[in-house]
Amino acid sequence: MTERPCPPLSLAVEAGPDAVRLRLAGDLDYDTSDQFVERAQACLDAGPALRDLYLDCSGLRLCDSMGVSSLLLIHRGTTSRDVVLHLEHPPAFLRRILDVTGTLQLFTLDGAGPRAEQEEEGPTPADARYQAVPPPAPSG
Repeated sequence: MTERPCPPLSLAVEAGPDAVRLRLAGDLDYDTSDQFVERAQACLDAGPALRDLYLDCSGLRLCDSMGVSSLLLIHRGTTSRDVVLHLEHPPAFLRRILDVTGTLQLFTLDGAGPRAEQEEEGPTPADARYQAVPPPAPSG
């Protein structure tokens, strides 16, 4: 029996009066980022009363640099319309990519798990490497 390959990225839209949820499943990469941006843009254009755009990332398997770029393009579009962009259930790899690129703070994280709660309480020892360290005192 031959298995059918999953589509590279599936996008499902759930619209309410002032919020839209876009559920992502699959790979957000070079081949799928244009489709993702177009769908998000259509969601933004469809509702003038839109206040929140939720991106449910729980089904993401992969996100490359083009995926990050598409998230930043969508962020730019939401910001210009005073719409809050929420990332729901971002997988650990996505949080890590956004953290390393310095863009994590641009997004409102919902359902991010225990790490988000820890960050509100303060850095954990693993996060200490990202804190500023004063230069060593000159010797001699």
